[in-house]
Amino acid sequence: MHIISLKAVGSFWAIHTDAEQPMRKWHGIAEKTDFGSFIHLRETFSSADYVRPYTIFNAGGNNYRIITVVRYRHHKIFIRWVLTHREYDEWCGIYRKRKA
Repeated sequence: MHIISLKAVGSFWAIHTDAEQPMRKWHGIAEKTDFGSFIHLRETFSSADYVRPYTIFNAGGNNYRIITVVRYRHHKIFIRWVLTHREYDEWCGIYRKRKA
């Protein structure tokens, strides 16, 4: 998969230095794997969730979230946000309010 944009991940681990290794690991696996569907993605990333339109990955022992949009047909993963677990909980509250 082509990951767009690693810059967001790099900016995040510049602040949260302990996130660098888990994020690099996620990136390495995601970049080398061609996911055909969410079911296939879950075979590799069993903790990934789908909350339309986002696919959410856990990283760093559930400490971080990478929120993406995955375009399986085009073999691309678009990184939208990279958050700590706490920031993700806040994001969920805001996201649910917008959906209601």
